[in-house]
Amino acid sequence: MKIVVDDKIPFIQDALHELADEVVVKGGREINAEDVKDATILVVRTRTRCNRALLEGSAVQLIVTATIGYDHLDTTYLRQAGIEWHNCPGCNATSVAQYVNNCLIRLKRAGKLTYENVTMGIIGVGHVGSAVAVAMKRMGIGRLLLNDPPREAAGEQPPVGNAWTDLTTLLAEADVISLHTPLTTDGPYPTHHLIHAESFGMMKKHPVLINAGRGGIIDEEALMQAMETGLIGEVILDTWEHEPQISLPLLYKVYIGTPHIAGYSADGKANATRMTLAAICRFLNRPMTFDIQPPALPRDFIPATAPEELALQLYDPMNDSQHLKAAPNSFEQLRGNYPLRREHV
Repeated sequence: MKIVVDDKIPFIQDALHELADEVVVKGGREINAEDVKDATILVVRTRTRCNRALLEGSAVQLIVTATIGYDHLDTTYLRQAGIEWHNCPGCNATSVAQYVNNCLIRLKRAGKLTYENVTMGIIGVGHVGSAVAVAMKRMGIGRLLLNDPPREAAGEQPPVGNAWTDLTTLLAEADVISLHTPLTTDGPYPTHHLIHAESFGMMKKHPVLINAGRGGIIDEEALMQAMETGLIGEVILDTWEHEPQISLPLLYKVYIGTPHIAGYSADGKANATRMTLAAICRFLNRPMTFDIQPPALPRDFIPATAPEELALQLYDPMNDSQHLKAAPNSFEQLRGNYPLRREHV
């Protein structure tokens, strides 16, 4: 049996060699139809488009993406072709929560907001948005507005707070808006360009806008216009339209801009690899015996005693922003060779 795997998925190769006769390790964008022609299992990230062009006529029976998102999988074709697929829901939820939390610490230290008097809107309250909501409550954010029409329609309850908030109300009342939806173009709740020119006109408080979901959720041309006309305050972007060819004018205008790494903690990566291997073991009808743990912090790491200092000591998003702004053409290199961070001491 042959498995093809993205070379940027950590902590996985030794386990795959125990499961397969042959393991082919390649860059996600470089995986092609010839590679998967005789493969049984394909393990990817978001950079591999799993569609008819890649898979038609192949022996692939299972695809596992070591990510929460799966808009890079043509699920309609996979269903037609009888190819089983799995993603890793929630694997990096606390990593994204760490990112949002620490971005707000940076904003607070720059005098751009306080926690107690802030109303924060979270759009998309699945695994990630729920983790962000819990982190914001713990941080001391005064009021949370949660928007998730699919969950509301299903009769689910918000993870914190008493009720769901409609999008119009959230846009009008929030001081900070954080986006955590998947990217969808059809169905009853499409999210492509969910935030557009009219949306910015509804933002009465000129809010901070954070996107650590998917780039296409925001119309970036409308975003630039809104920034130039003062309709919104500071902008923090981890995800961008047209990655990795991101808008340089937008990059230099945002307060924090990072190369799609909000979920890239070592803890989140270990979770994704563990879930990936569990899916493969279920498919192969084998017990899941692999113990996947993130690496320990360096022995000389001395944790700060103040909570905010410790948070930034573990991860400071401003560093990633400075690296990207200094070398914007290195988006993929910065992302692909990211030094995995820890969430906890």
